[in-house]
Amino acid sequence: MPARMIEDGVYYVGSLDWDRQMFDELIPLPQGTSYNSYLIPGRDKTALIDTVDPEKTHELLKNLQELEVKIDYIVSNHAEQDHSGSIPVILDEYPEAVVLTNPKCKELLKNFLFIPEDKFKAIGDGEKISLGDKTLEFIFTPWVHWPDTMVTYLEQNKILFSCDFFGSHMATSQLYAHEIDEVYPAAKRYYAELMMPFRPSIKNNLAKINNLDINTIAPSHGPLYSPGDKIINLYKDWISDETLNHVVIPYVSMHGSTRVMVDHLVESLIKRGLVVKPFNLGQMDPGEFLMSLVDASTLVIASPTVLTGPHPLTFSNTYLINLLRPKLKYVAIMGSFGWGSRMEELLKDQLSNLKVEYLNSISIKGLPNQEDLEKIDALADEILQRHESS
Repeated sequence: MPARMIEDGVYYVGSLDWDRQMFDELIPLPQGTSYNSYLIPGRDKTALIDTVDPEKTHELLKNLQELEVKIDYIVSNHAEQDHSGSIPVILDEYPEAVVLTNPKCKELLKNFLFIPEDKFKAIGDGEKISLGDKTLEFIFTPWVHWPDTMVTYLEQNKILFSCDFFGSHMATSQLYAHEIDEVYPAAKRYYAELMMPFRPSIKNNLAKINNLDINTIAPSHGPLYSPGDKIINLYKDWISDETLNHVVIPYVSMHGSTRVMVDHLVESLIKRGLVVKPFNLGQMDPGEFLMSLVDASTLVIASPTVLTGPHPLTFSNTYLINLLRPKLKYVAIMGSFGWGSRMEELLKDQLSNLKVEYLNSISIKGLPNQEDLEKIDALADEILQRHESS
């Protein structure tokens, strides 16, 4: 993307990555992504807010060269390489520049990129730096989503450069969220995949920026929010303890028995007026699955037994759920087996991070019969009762 003026004296100089399909070799990117970098030429000093992924360094350099500026400060809000990876090249091109960042990020950057000690100026939480006619304030926001993360506030323009906070993986030629209908689902996907484990930290950090007068939120991925009220309010909802009347059912079925159980449970829950979201773990979009967990009240894990344990797809996705720690209230486990099963025990051990109530599990030998299907109806009744009482 070419350099573009956001408003008087503030420029977007980042890069779009239309073709990137995976992030961290884990997260699918159905809409690509962007690496947002911002330039603030002040009367006396010029600051670059974050850089771009190393594969896009040439695009950042082209944008900076077109603006014909001298860079004094490179603000690094976060050490992860998609934001910091171009810093060594920028320092080579602009040798008078120094890296402004917090002590934690400084140490990470030294380890990741071998930036020498004398190229840093460490700043404190709440510290301000003047560019002459513009003032930057640095606010530490740890664990959103790394321990080093901070945000930068431009006082005169009322812009919050929020790094990964409020981001979305989306490559789009449109700069602002209000121009794009699908940005908020993309932001929820981003929250589910990256931010959900850090709900308490996000709550604390939202409080830290609450008193700022913010006109525009400029994240490091995805479009900008101007005004920023809607995305802030969505984050407040996502991190709250409130859940929706939703049941999420991740499942695997090898020979059809577990699928019969899942289909019967889905139908039974729908009859009781509950919102049901089944996900075939072998075919699903992982991002859509994780998004469903942001608000859900109940998770029902359905799996066949493989050598007395859960199917490997079930086990790997349960591991991921445990890492992400969604605000679920209830969990049930059901599945089929041939000669023996330790599935319930193993899956409960795997979900040790979740603070949930376990509902009655259902373990069926072979294909479910009528009595088994009645047990599934009883589980649907139990889920409805829990939802109505909470």
